[in-house]
Amino acid sequence: MLSDKPASPARGRKKVAPPVQQPPQEEVVYRLPLTDLHPFPDHPFQVRDDEEMQETIKSVKEYGVIVPVIVRPRKEGGYEIVAGHRRKHACEQAGLDTMPVIIRNLDRDAATILMVDSNLQRENILPSERAKAYKMKLEAIKRQGERTDLTSPKISAKLRSDDEIGQKMGVSGDTVRNYISLTNLVPELMQMVDEKKIALSPAYQLSALKPEEQQMLVTTMDYEQATPSLSQAQRMKKFSQAGRLNEDSMLAIMSEEKKPEKFSLTFDGDRIRKYFPKSYTPLQMENTIIKLLEAWQKKRQRSQER
Repeated sequence: MLSDKPASPARGRKKVAPPVQQPPQEEVVYRLPLTDLHPFPDHPFQVRDDEEMQETIKSVKEYGVIVPVIVRPRKEGGYEIVAGHRRKHACEQAGLDTMPVIIRNLDRDAATILMVDSNLQRENILPSERAKAYKMKLEAIKRQGERTDLTSPKISAKLRSDDEIGQKMGVSGDTVRNYISLTNLVPELMQMVDEKKIALSPAYQLSALKPEEQQMLVTTMDYEQATPSLSQAQRMKKFSQAGRLNEDSMLAIMSEEKKPEKFSLTFDGDRIRKYFPKSYTPLQMENTIIKLLEAWQKKRQRSQER
């Protein structure tokens, strides 16, 4: 149902318990001016004018906004976008003045969780975006009073909150914790991770360095024209923990000839989750992928023997 104006909340009505198995009420879709829609505070996801955005703009021009954005009322007036920042930008670029929205009365934490979940389904997400999003969701869950390893003595009763997030995203709890650790990187190093100049595994180690040590590393990398390998990053972390990391020790580590790193391949859980049943764990996914690759290899060998 489409409406031009939000309905006013009912007043003075006596609360009546809803009947059992009541069908869900259809949400009302309003059409609101773009000027009334404001970005989510500290929104971790960038709105980029990339090829994907151009396709979205083209779709909006031809068909309009098919999926309404989700917003919540602001105390200072207008509405805060929970899900739909890219669609609003596409509408602006397409020259539209209004767009369809669904208004939900969400508190800050519920809105944060919905905002993160709706955006993490996208394919092209920068490490910095994923890191901040995971952290925001974890903090929101903790504020909601859900159990974490720090707030409940019964560790075995439920998953840690970060493990819970990982399970829902199709990744391990360690992956979630590693990404959140990236929020400790200084901007220069975080940008290098986004640009794939520093790999994720070394970046996780470097996030444990003090801010001044990270700045020292930025200077050293510029001097050496090199980025640290995983083993070098691990050594820096150990030196830092021992209080022995300084300009001389860092330069010595960075000047070492890099040893060949053990080959490893990491999959983006969000991208491959759609190919597996929801009940599959990361280990089950890995085993299935290995079996499929083995079958593919045998097929190639048979083709080459012909």
